[in-house]
Order: sequence, then structure tokens, then C-alpha cells
Amino acid sequence: MAAPARTAAPSREERQACWGARDAYWRCLDAHADAAPCRTLRGSFEAACPPQWIKYFDKRRDYLKFKEKFEAGQFQPSEKTAKS
Repeated sequence: MAAPARTAAPSREERQACWGARDAYWRCLDAHADAAPCRTLRGSFEAACPPQWIKYFDKRRDYLKFKEKFEAGQFQPSEKTAKS
């Protein structure tokens, strides 16, 4: 069931359901090197959250993972970036 498209802000219960689905999906991604085992949780995440939130959360996770690697000294720039 997809989240209904609407202009009103989600209710508290809808926000909590979205955040819970996001957190479960992110925990799954953290536990697996491959995203395939997390497909069901991704579906739940997409069903519970508005599309613009999904886009934001996906970008946020990418940023947080980059920041985590960078701060740990594990970030390796690509050859293209290194030559710039």
C-alpha cells in the first residue's frame, strides 16, 4: 500500500510509522553488504513514507555513510577526483 499523495502534513502516527520503517530498512542495510535481503523492508519504507521523504532519507543515508568513512580516514577518492 503506497502512502497517499496529499498536501497535508502526515499525522504523528504516520510520521512514526515512516521513521520506524526507515530505521528497520537502514538496520538491514547496515547488516548486509548487499541490499537484496532488504527488498521487503524497502517496500515497507516506500509504503509508509511520502515520496519526497524517501528521496531525502536516501540522500541523508548516503551522506552519513560518506561522512562516517571520511571521518574514519577510510575515504578513498576516485582517480578522476584525485586528478582534479
